[in-house]
Amino acid sequence: MLFNSLHYIIFFPIVVVLYFAIPYKYRWMLLLAASYYFYMCWKLEYIVLIMTSTLIDYFAGIKMGQTNEKKKRKKYLILSLISNFGLLGTFKYFNFFNESFRVLFNHLNIMYNVPALKVLLPVGISFYTFQTLSYSIDVYRGVKKPERNLGIFALYVAFFPQLVAGPIERSTRLLPQLFKKKEVSYQNFSLGMKQIIWGYFKKVVIADRLGMYVAATYNNQIYHSGITLLVATIFFSVQVYCDFSGYSDIAIGSARVMGYELMENFHRPYFSQSFNEFWRRWHISLSTWFKDYLYIPMGGSRVTKKRWYLNIMTLFLLSGLWHGANWTFVIWGAVHGFYMLFASWTASIREKISQFIGLTKIPRFRKVFKIIIFNILLLIATVFFRSLNISDAFEIIKKMAHLNGPLFIGEESGFIFSLFGMAVLFIREFKQELNYTKFSLFESNNVLIRQLSYVFLVVIILLIGVFDGGQFIYFQF
Repeated sequence: MLFNSLHYIIFFPIVVVLYFAIPYKYRWMLLLAASYYFYMCWKLEYIVLIMTSTLIDYFAGIKMGQTNEKKKRKKYLILSLISNFGLLGTFKYFNFFNESFRVLFNHLNIMYNVPALKVLLPVGISFYTFQTLSYSIDVYRGVKKPERNLGIFALYVAFFPQLVAGPIERSTRLLPQLFKKKEVSYQNFSLGMKQIIWGYFKKVVIADRLGMYVAATYNNQIYHSGITLLVATIFFSVQVYCDFSGYSDIAIGSARVMGYELMENFHRPYFSQSFNEFWRRWHISLSTWFKDYLYIPMGGSRVTKKRWYLNIMTLFLLSGLWHGANWTFVIWGAVHGFYMLFASWTASIREKISQFIGLTKIPRFRKVFKIIIFNILLLIATVFFRSLNISDAFEIIKKMAHLNGPLFIGEESGFIFSLFGMAVLFIREFKQELNYTKFSLFESNNVLIRQLSYVFLVVIILLIGVFDGGQFIYFQF
């Protein structure tokens, strides 16, 4: 079931009304049933996978809680890790590595006849796998006590607002909320619905309209000029942000209406001045997951320089692979890792240059300059994220370097609508970044102005939104 579908627009209000209408002790049952129904709307059989993961981690958690012996606890943690990564690896990565080996062995004239698996990638498997793994690791570490209520634990794994594309919640945050009685709250309803509206605006007004231009360009890159490919890459950067943060907004808003608080997943990432800052603003739930469960256990920055280089590259290569079973994503991760290392290597040199040319004396200009440089470098990495294959990516970068040829406009009205949506979003986020509250519409102290602004936003969504049921980009991850 897609958030941007009539199905969800009918489903969600029904769940909310029933949730507050029935006695408190039955509410978790309703949410669990609704969450499983929500997931089964894609493919009925794949509910078995999420149930399997739930049962294994529930069992592992209980067993870890029954002993203080580290060796025994580790045995059940390994069971959880092997089971979850086994399912994820089979359904998401087997065909990728299998085909990579086939190409390699064929190149070496070695017979390779391992058949591909004829399975579809289960929607959301990367997200709920990481969410349930964080529970197992937290129980092993003693950070979280095992959850003995199987139904509540199953709801933690499958909670429908954030099941398919996050935010990837932690058991220490979400599980305690599932036990608290929620009352009908105007504030929760108002804040939640406003965030949902912004999510729909990002998705159907901006992301899906830009997506048509980006697809027409990237899927036929040989016919397009460098300047068109540059525009398409900029548009894709906005598209993927609006698509994913739009999903997160709808998820967080939906949960908020029912009284649940999910973690912030995006914090105006394109205003970052460095890649280190970017990963504190972009897909926050994933970047903090990798930090807490991979980077820090590897030693983080408290190791030798060479080991730290290895830690950073390992972190970003795995992050790239998490995003998709394709070498383009691996390279995308590697580019981000290289940027992080390069920034460390050149920090003192860049500071001296800034002092020499006087940038340190004009901090505002320096900040703008750093934001521009960051986004230029980000665009290069983004080419790999969107390209169909590695050769296409290098060809696109080569064309972009020359910036010659005519600009492809596409369907004119759609192009204008896209620019309008981008302008509205940019102005809002720019004001938020500067903490500028004057002449505010959506955050106005005047109730009438504030409410009319959201009515206007809804009208815009209905008038120029793309309602073709377009899938969210991160569903493929």
